[in-house]
Amino acid sequence: MKNFWSLFSFLFVSVLALPAFAADGAGGGSATAAIAAGLAIGIGALGGALGQGRAAAAALEGIARNPGAQNKIFTPMILGLALIESLVLLSFVIAILLVGKA
Repeated sequence: MKNFWSLFSFLFVSVLALPAFAADGAGGGSATAAIAAGLAIGIGALGGALGQGRAAAAALEGIARNPGAQNKIFTPMILGLALIESLVLLSFVIAILLVGKA
């Protein structure tokens, strides 16, 4: 099932990048930039979601095993989630810059 969602995500992002091919570009670089932008967003979002899911699951498991440690676990988990999200936003910015070149 995991491979299905990976393939579905890749195909979905690829299909969304197809309208960029219809534009009159100044060369072959626009198609490459559009594909790179789609992959940057897809891989960035997929990796970020997997990382956030694993971090939250580990934190909740730790809290479930030791409820008294909630305050010591919660703050570093939120900090880690913010750092993971910043990487996803960085991939979004890179994709926007690549589309600007297309």
